[in-house]
Amino acid sequence: MDEERTAAWWGRRAWELLSAVRARAPLVHCVTNLVSMDVAANALLAAGASPAMVHSLREVPEFTPRCDAVCVNVGTLSEGWLPSMRAAASAGRPWVLDPVAAGASEFRMEACLSLLALRPAVVRGNASEILALASRSLAAAASSSSSSSSTFKGADSTHDSGDALQDAKALARSTGAVIAVSGAVDYVTDGERVVGVSNGVAMMQKITATGCAATALIAAFLAVVEEPSDVMAVAACALAVFGLAGEIGMESGAKGPASLRMHLIDALYCLDEQTVTSRVKISLHS
Repeated sequence: MDEERTAAWWGRRAWELLSAVRARAPLVHCVTNLVSMDVAANALLAAGASPAMVHSLREVPEFTPRCDAVCVNVGTLSEGWLPSMRAAASAGRPWVLDPVAAGASEFRMEACLSLLALRPAVVRGNASEILALASRSLAAAASSSSSSSSTFKGADSTHDSGDALQDAKALARSTGAVIAVSGAVDYVTDGERVVGVSNGVAMMQKITATGCAATALIAAFLAVVEEPSDVMAVAACALAVFGLAGEIGMESGAKGPASLRMHLIDALYCLDEQTVTSRVKISLHS
């Protein structure tokens, strides 16, 4: 089946999902970090979704079941928000985990592991985050706690996405989640199959929280699929669409990170069928 998924198939699938988001305007509950709230909300709006940045534990049990999907992002993690994250993840809606800087501290790692146990549909992180999470989750080495933080650099990755591919596959097999590793090429795996997403531009890494916004877009795409049989394809298409918006943003005259952010959001809003179907770059990774 995967061998039959040509570039044309991926382009059509990405357009179908983006069109469905625009038609249905799914409500995406983001329990996300203080840095990413603005760009994630604006990216969701530009794509056609409806963002909700709700984090009070008193609201979550009533609010989240009414939503179409959930995005949990631990970037500015606090003890006060963690119960809200767990409650949102347990509300029975499809949800995505973004384990920002998972290896930064024991508190952060334990929080990510507790959320991972609540079975997200997708986990999206950079290579360093996925390596740290997999190392601890799988107990791959007796010194996993120290090794996960030895190359820690905040929310930035000190590894290439390909470095984390085998760990991502193992993590997917052990958790049942699709794992998406962001990088120059984004790799998405269900533990057996792997696809590579080649859309995007390097300058996107210079805009804070673009990865967080991409995670939120994955949640929006999940929201419009009834009991998705192929979450991996949904995640790959969301990453490709977001990366494509970055490419068009650069082509539209961005001079640096600030103007690219503006042009990226405009491009996401203006994407049309011909552009998506012809420029999405997703392929089976051997």
